[in-house]
Amino acid sequence: MEITIEQNAVVEKTRELCQTILDTPEFQHTRRAVESFMSNEEAKTQYESLASKGEYLQHKQQQGLPLDGAEINDYEALRTAFLGNPIARGFLDAQQAMHKMQETVGRCVTKTFELGRVPNAEDFDSGDCGPSCGCSH
Repeated sequence: MEITIEQNAVVEKTRELCQTILDTPEFQHTRRAVESFMSNEEAKTQYESLASKGEYLQHKQQQGLPLDGAEINDYEALRTAFLGNPIARGFLDAQQAMHKMQETVGRCVTKTFELGRVPNAEDFDSGDCGPSCGCSH
């Protein structure tokens, strides 16, 4: 029975953490950037074309086939156009920010398990916990 109570307390605190993350201005900004991308057909089409061309070139390389200059130039043109689109650029930045936030939370939780206590700044090598952890980096 105690395990169930503890698990419920952990679940409740996890929900609180999730709500805290949702309430941060950084997350809200990031979420808006993702939503802007998802509602922009041009940006999504650019992304799909770039991903498809990249997969094709990677597959060709893995097969030991040479890449010709026209294929590489075509890929670079798609990449340049995609990165030049502010909505696409915002999407990439948002993905990176969300990934960083996930990594930060994960490192802090992992360090808590390792130490058996809430970590502080000195517990992380070179401040690898990140600014979102709350460890005062």
